[in-house]
Amino acid sequence: MKFPQPLSVREIADQFQVEIIGDSEAMVLGMNEIHHVEVGDITFVDAKKYVDKALRSAASFVLLNERVPPPPGKTLLFCERPFDVFNELAFRFRPREALRVLVHPTARVHPSAVLEPNVVVGPHVEIGADCHIHAHVTIEEHTCIGDRVVIQSGAVIGTEAFYYKRTAAGYTKWRSTGRVVLESDVEVGAQCTINKGVSSDTRIGEGTKLDCHVHVGHDVVVGKRCLLVAGVAIAGNNKIGDDVILYGQVGVAQNLHIGDRVTVLAQSGVGENLESGKTYFGTPAQEARQVMRQIAVLRKLPAHWARLEKSGDYPISEQGL
Repeated sequence: MKFPQPLSVREIADQFQVEIIGDSEAMVLGMNEIHHVEVGDITFVDAKKYVDKALRSAASFVLLNERVPPPPGKTLLFCERPFDVFNELAFRFRPREALRVLVHPTARVHPSAVLEPNVVVGPHVEIGADCHIHAHVTIEEHTCIGDRVVIQSGAVIGTEAFYYKRTAAGYTKWRSTGRVVLESDVEVGAQCTINKGVSSDTRIGEGTKLDCHVHVGHDVVVGKRCLLVAGVAIAGNNKIGDDVILYGQVGVAQNLHIGDRVTVLAQSGVGENLESGKTYFGTPAQEARQVMRQIAVLRKLPAHWARLEKSGDYPISEQGL
């Protein structure tokens, strides 16, 4: 998330009582969690094993609870609870706004867009030309929708990211400051849910179609002209290329990359990156031709074992069975 205008690092230090290590006159341009930081961003780290990653990231400012020399071009902010400071900073720039009307007055809806009865449109939402939003759709804060987008009944766009920090007292929810962006000609089926990004955008590319009951997690980027069939569930922070087809009930674990023109067959589980231009099947998903060969061999095993049993020519001893 970028701030409306640059913020002095000194102002952050004064507000949250943190110690500046480095340039106290530098200006902060935005905030992001470590997977999505850019130059000018502030991020945080509160686990020793991630300190080096944070210091090597693109972030210009790092909140941390360990005093270390600042790398060139970085300003560090030392405090006891970096996550709490980061989360409070998020609430400062993205406060929750209660919705008491169906369409929030800050929303911008193109005159040609059709909103059927009981559509809920949250704060700072943008809806482009010739969109058709079916009855009982909810579009949460800061969602950006392009032109000619169709969203079917019961879909919820821009739900909070399922993202928590575990503490001794339980789980503390991160304030989601990202958005959902639906590019032009996207179609979203009934009862779909799409999480907003934690601090960047969840994006559905131009011309992509979602069947009913598809879930897209936080910070996911789906390419152009993809097909996501009913029951697909995509965990957070995944990048999916163009022209990808995920058939029914495919599950995708977090932090992965799926290349262009990939097809994943129904009920597969994706746990590793997938190369472009291939078809995959199974759990864990592998190239479909390889899996089909394995299945063909397995089908022949009972008959093969029966022949071995009849001949007495066992490949292993009975004691090893």
